[in-house]
Amino acid sequence: MYGNIWERALDKEAVSTREPDEDKVMDLPSAVERLIRPGMHLHVAHAYLRPNAALYEICRRFWRKNPGFTISSLGFTANMVLLVYGGLARRLVTAFCGDSYPFPGPNRVYQEAYRDGKVEIENWTVLTLPLRLMAGALGIDVIPTFSLEGSTMAEENADSYFTVDVPGHGKTGMLRALRPDLVLLHAPAADRAGNVMLTPPYAENAYSAFAAREGVLVTVERVVPSSYVRRQSHLVRIPGYLVRAVCEAPLGAHPSGLSCRDLEGVEPYAEDEDFMEALRRACRNDAELEKWVDEWLFGVRDHREYLAKLGHERIWFLKGRAAEDSWWYELLSRMEQMERGPVYTPTELMVVEAARLLRKKVRENGYRTILAGIGASNLAAWKAWYDLRREGNPAELVAEVGFYGYTPRPADPFIFNLRNIPTCLMLADIPTILGSVVGANGSRSIGSLGAGQVDRFGNINSTAVPEFRLFLVGSGGACDVALGAAESVVTVAQDRLRTPEKVSYVTAPGKRVRTVVTTMGVWEKPPGEEGLVLTAYFPHLGGEKEAVEKIRESCGWEFRAAPRLRRVDEPTQEELADVRIFDPRRFFLGEG
Repeated sequence: MYGNIWERALDKEAVSTREPDEDKVMDLPSAVERLIRPGMHLHVAHAYLRPNAALYEICRRFWRKNPGFTISSLGFTANMVLLVYGGLARRLVTAFCGDSYPFPGPNRVYQEAYRDGKVEIENWTVLTLPLRLMAGALGIDVIPTFSLEGSTMAEENADSYFTVDVPGHGKTGMLRALRPDLVLLHAPAADRAGNVMLTPPYAENAYSAFAAREGVLVTVERVVPSSYVRRQSHLVRIPGYLVRAVCEAPLGAHPSGLSCRDLEGVEPYAEDEDFMEALRRACRNDAELEKWVDEWLFGVRDHREYLAKLGHERIWFLKGRAAEDSWWYELLSRMEQMERGPVYTPTELMVVEAARLLRKKVRENGYRTILAGIGASNLAAWKAWYDLRREGNPAELVAEVGFYGYTPRPADPFIFNLRNIPTCLMLADIPTILGSVVGANGSRSIGSLGAGQVDRFGNINSTAVPEFRLFLVGSGGACDVALGAAESVVTVAQDRLRTPEKVSYVTAPGKRVRTVVTTMGVWEKPPGEEGLVLTAYFPHLGGEKEAVEKIRESCGWEFRAAPRLRRVDEPTQEELADVRIFDPRRFFLGEG
């Protein structure tokens, strides 16, 4: 009576190699035509990879047709500018909107669209946006957060953020769930049924796929058999029932890079710096950007022609640059750029002094993690970590997208440099790093943050100057770190615009900003005080009296100086070498 059952159960080969009945593989243009319609809320996922091939195809289909998309994404960077320039987006829901690679800065296209009211920008943070998606994925309406309170974002987003009284705890911030219509996602691999494999770091993770009302359009480097997926099922983050279409698109994240290890048949590739810098330059005026669009968007019919235009030499160069030891050879080629001798710039001294203070605070307060921000603050964190490591201090570096315990490699100062991934002790996601490592254990973490503006209370603005209708770049993770870490050290260039008496947009409240290092001196908050006090000046300003006067001329508020001002030590040759080796092209350090 059991014969047929046992025969089926013992057919091990059939069980282990069973392929799914569903086949969701289709070409990318067909998927876009079938799944995307005007007026949708599209979420561009950042589960470390960006679905750039899909974005190009969507732009080709809807260019200048005013489809009125709401588009959410952790950051609008690189070629995502086309979504605004081509008139596809009416509303952006994001934490960052500007240029990011290889260094951060505002982008004219976003600024003009914001100024002219052509696009609405809804500002969130790198932590709160994934938390809203997590709530949607969990099927709950709200989720708590420690971030946002005291920021302008809390006021602007009153319909999706509010506080409640929790018995025994006090006021707690609550975020409403975010549920997009369709998610666009790029992944290393998926099978034909849409079971999607992701490799860490996971950044926002796969919450958006579970939160989406209509599922996921996924592009992949390679479509693989289900037997391949089963062998590495620990890397599957999205089950096939959520996926509407699987589109094979090798190099589908270009010009961003792909870092993936231990996936047979999937090759990593580096960021295409030249490509992104060319697009960045083209965005400076419409004539140049139109030429770029004609060449790279409409000069090719589909992703296959796009790859052909890139050419095999460029593609193999990017794959070679993804090799684990490529940084060493790149560094050798840039040695002459670092040979600048003992003469230093104010920015270099700002980085060195911020690193000294970070190291001192870690030692004195027993901090276990340093959250590296962006720009000069990133260089300061890296320099501080190396100095602490030489002393045998166990503090670890973390970066918001999921890096924990990494060793920053020279030659490329980009905060999320793919070459640093193999050095990590742990690869996680944003909620783990910003929510748990930095936030939940805030007494053991210190932040190193950059800023567009800092006022006398340490409030940070990197989002906008509303009175001038000027958009900067957004919060990124600044608000999350400023409210989560035990304290933060901020670096900012010193002038009256960057150091106003009061910022008109509070990206990050300054309550836990204890130290600000500028290109002229050091500002600190005495115990029990809320305002910054000048405590040190840079030696290139002259004597103490002369230095204070020059700083006063370059500061937007009437400040108080400490009774005994410290003259900052000039950087040693070794300190300068440590800083310059990370930024040989001087993206952050600038020209002397």
